[in-house]
Amino acid sequence: MIYKTKGTCSTQIDIEVDGDIIKSVKFTGGCNGNLQGVSRLVEGMKAEDAISKLRGIKCGFKPTSCPDQLSYAIEQAMNA
Repeated sequence: MIYKTKGTCSTQIDIEVDGDIIKSVKFTGGCNGNLQGVSRLVEGMKAEDAISKLRGIKCGFKPTSCPDQLSYAIEQAMNA
């Protein structure tokens, strides 16, 4: 599933969720090294656990962040 991010340097997140487990995450744009790290940390994690850890994280003065947007992408992928 492709999620178009809002308010971040990354422009989209390609995510695969199987049941309640995150299988793969790939960001387009953004801080490449950091986002590869975030992606690898959540792969294999239960979707609900990742959402609760990532939701609400802000980047500087922005109201959101790439990890926060990932939480919305996970939620959308679970409901797809």
